[in-house]
Amino acid sequence: MNQRTAEWIDSRREAFREMLQSWVRTPSVKGEPRPGAPFGGDVRKMLDLAMKDAREMGFAVRDFDGYACDITLGDAEEKIAVLGHLDVVPVGDGWTRDPFGAAEENGRIYGRGSMDDKGPSLAALFAMQAIRETGVPLKKGIRMILGCDEESDWKDMEYYSAHERIPDTGFSPDADFPLINTEKGMLVLELRAPAAETGLKILELSTGDRVNVIPGECLALAEGGEDLVRKTEAFAAKNGWPCTARQTERGVLLRTEGIPGHSAYPEGRRNAIGMMLLLLRELGAEGPVAVLAEHVGTESDGRSLGCACGDEVSGNLTCNLGILRLEKDGWFATLDMRCPVTADQDALKKNAEDRLKGFDVRTETRKPPHHVPADSELVQSLLAAYREETGTEGAPMSTGGGTYAKVLKQGVAFGALFPGEEELAHQADEYADLDQLILSAKIYANALIRLAGEHTGSR
Repeated sequence: MNQRTAEWIDSRREAFREMLQSWVRTPSVKGEPRPGAPFGGDVRKMLDLAMKDAREMGFAVRDFDGYACDITLGDAEEKIAVLGHLDVVPVGDGWTRDPFGAAEENGRIYGRGSMDDKGPSLAALFAMQAIRETGVPLKKGIRMILGCDEESDWKDMEYYSAHERIPDTGFSPDADFPLINTEKGMLVLELRAPAAETGLKILELSTGDRVNVIPGECLALAEGGEDLVRKTEAFAAKNGWPCTARQTERGVLLRTEGIPGHSAYPEGRRNAIGMMLLLLRELGAEGPVAVLAEHVGTESDGRSLGCACGDEVSGNLTCNLGILRLEKDGWFATLDMRCPVTADQDALKKNAEDRLKGFDVRTETRKPPHHVPADSELVQSLLAAYREETGTEGAPMSTGGGTYAKVLKQGVAFGALFPGEEELAHQADEYADLDQLILSAKIYANALIRLAGEHTGSR
């Protein structure tokens, strides 16, 4: 049975490529809500496109008022869930291609959302179609839920679960292979403080769109002259960082260039806001800027906040300063912490409050950790599918990323990034490799047959 579904998926490669390109060309970044489009018109267009394509593939499709849709295979009351998302993070800096052009180069489709999460979601949808078209008998149904607010506040899952029961068991194709069975908790703190009246006068600074993105560039306008330019050049030389200063009619324009990425994976990245904070302190900034420079800076482990911690199950805490703005009434910033399973989130907030003197610290988002035992039937079935389709062994992993697997009683993140592949989620020049997505579709079909089929086929 798996052989037949695999052959069917191979035969649909061109259709898959064309559909993926049309999805990537739809710029589904969250916008202003309007009737029937709670996350903006562009996200609504993407949801409509996905539902149209799924209906044309022969599936029963339901629209949950623009918050999400579901796509169902089979009539059995018990269902296996597949949870993906259609929204994407803002484009960001550093692209060398049209971020919504879906250009194909050397078997890769480039564009925002190609891997996070349109390509993997589409691979799972084609897996469902392969199961139906090849006549695999099912004892359980399969329900794909496609949300529209995963990159922000998860209001889509909140709305969906208020109107429909979510299956107990399943996976989210929104992370890595072989499988992620442990997701850290999430603690997002909002920081507010009045602007300082002493030290370097900062006229403008506004960087960051999302808490879960490591900023790649930060600009600030400060009052001063050529002395700031010279000090910036000396700071850049001392640290080996790309920092520049340019005299303008309105003041000195400062720029720091970091290495962007996803906040949950800071390894090899560099936060441009943190760099700017350290530069501004060097140039004489006091008050809130100096406090953030001292206790956050470019650190990604929360050490100077008194929040560094870890455990064997989920690894170490990560901390990202994703947004920093000078507003009319003072400074606004966000800290995105991905917390180990054993971490006390109340204690983490308290530690941050104690060190961030002058800031009002409030909890914006709080999500508990999620863990499914490695010896569970779900984990073992998915690993078996991965092993059979790839010929390689795999073990469960933990992540600081948050996926919809958290909304399931027994849910894990399953693909679609393979070991050793380049991770470009939330980064410039994001792309999806067509060969790898076709292989992912075969793995998903194999896995869904194991979970929902009347019997497990083998090659």
